[in-house]
Amino acid sequence: MDGHSLISPGLLLTIVLGYFAVLVGISFLTAGKGDNDTFFKAGKSSPWYLVAWGMIGASLSGVTFVSIPGVVGAGGLNQQLSYMQVVFGYLLGYAFIATVLLPLYYRLGLTSIYEYLAKRFGHSSYLTGAAFFQLSRIIGASFRLYLVAIVLDLFVLGPLGFPIWGTVATTLLLIYLYTFKGGMRTVVYTDTLQTFAMLAAVIVSLSALTSNLGGDLLSMPRLVSESGLDQMFFFGGGWADPNNFWKQFFSGALITIVMTGLDQDMMQKNLTCKSLGEAQKNMFSLSLLLVPINLIFLTLGILLYSCMHVNHMDIPGSADQIFPTMAIKHLPPAAGITFVIGLIAAAYSSADSALTSLTTSFCVDFLGFDRKDGLKKSEQSKARNVVHIGFAVVLFIVILIFYALSDESVINSLFRIAGLTYGPLLGLFAFGLSNRRPLRDKLVPVVCVIAPLLTWLIDKNSVAWLGGFQFGFLLLALNGLLTFIGLWMLSVGADEQVRVQPRT
Repeated sequence: MDGHSLISPGLLLTIVLGYFAVLVGISFLTAGKGDNDTFFKAGKSSPWYLVAWGMIGASLSGVTFVSIPGVVGAGGLNQQLSYMQVVFGYLLGYAFIATVLLPLYYRLGLTSIYEYLAKRFGHSSYLTGAAFFQLSRIIGASFRLYLVAIVLDLFVLGPLGFPIWGTVATTLLLIYLYTFKGGMRTVVYTDTLQTFAMLAAVIVSLSALTSNLGGDLLSMPRLVSESGLDQMFFFGGGWADPNNFWKQFFSGALITIVMTGLDQDMMQKNLTCKSLGEAQKNMFSLSLLLVPINLIFLTLGILLYSCMHVNHMDIPGSADQIFPTMAIKHLPPAAGITFVIGLIAAAYSSADSALTSLTTSFCVDFLGFDRKDGLKKSEQSKARNVVHIGFAVVLFIVILIFYALSDESVINSLFRIAGLTYGPLLGLFAFGLSNRRPLRDKLVPVVCVIAPLLTWLIDKNSVAWLGGFQFGFLLLALNGLLTFIGLWMLSVGADEQVRVQPRT
């Protein structure tokens, strides 16, 4: 296999710009009036099947596209096929979202899902939930775009003389250009295209890898079995094992509930559906599709390592570079080209909606677009555009910080940080849905700051304090539990006035 790229950086750049041109074309066709109703809710007219298919790309993102295949043979967390244990937990999480959270959001007619916290607890809780979402989504979106920027810097723009900051700025500028007007309506349609592009890249890569190993796509089960990397369930290591089935299964459920059901980015797509019933169809369809699709990505990872072993190739120092290195430098040009398209599709399918949802949350939750009747629509649109640009700048800065500091697999970094930033959201919603006790609303931000700090401290010392136990993805559960306990301590006595609460 050739160790030098068979595709010139100039050709790859042309492909990226051509793909971007298609997205801009879609934005012109779908933007409509470009008003706030279109930007925030897509006029509540999105077909559920388009939302479901597009959410596959947003759920997987560039992180899954590159990192999940890489960690298969790297050892440690998510080794071999153990990530499927997390995916099976997703099914439980999506069922909870479809049957509990979506009915609540539709009944209350929410634009921002954190408006529920205002109705349940008060204004401080509301702003706290929205702030933690924004922190979480900024970190998550930046990680995803950081990963794509690294690949573009190594194989596309870097060889053409672009500095890393120029690569990041170009990526964000392209996303801004096709989302600034149509917002969520455009995102629903562009995500649909991007999911197709991502999966096409995986299938082409699988075909090239199986061919190199002397087989074809029908040979994949045999090649996986012969790889020695096909263990899916890990029951024997006990709770100290980060890949323990029960730890990963329940963590998968919690990750889904928090990073989808309590996340404005993901829920905003669901809230564009015409009715609750259609939104539930979307959620159940998405959950079933993600199982085989994640298995395909893991199979890809196994074949990547098998191919490197058979061809006596050096494995890159970072697991995140295994797929891009193989696709661009060693596989046929068709695989390299579709990989670049798939990677860009994976990045844009999560980053475009992240930028849109961050703008929505700030405009609704902090600027009060839904509460200030005197603010003209033209003034709202101008303010929305300023916020949209502002968040693009914030993502630019955070990505460059990650570039300077990050040195480990992005998928594990993402979930570890999410365990700290999404935990307070889990605790807030769990407390609100599980009982009717009111809170001392003004003290809620204190609890939501202390809980992640305690979680970090416990996790850092868990091996010494808990006899070798490692939380892994259960970090999210610990954080949510500590937040819940803190909120319970803030709950007022039964003799005090109870806030009017929505029926749950």
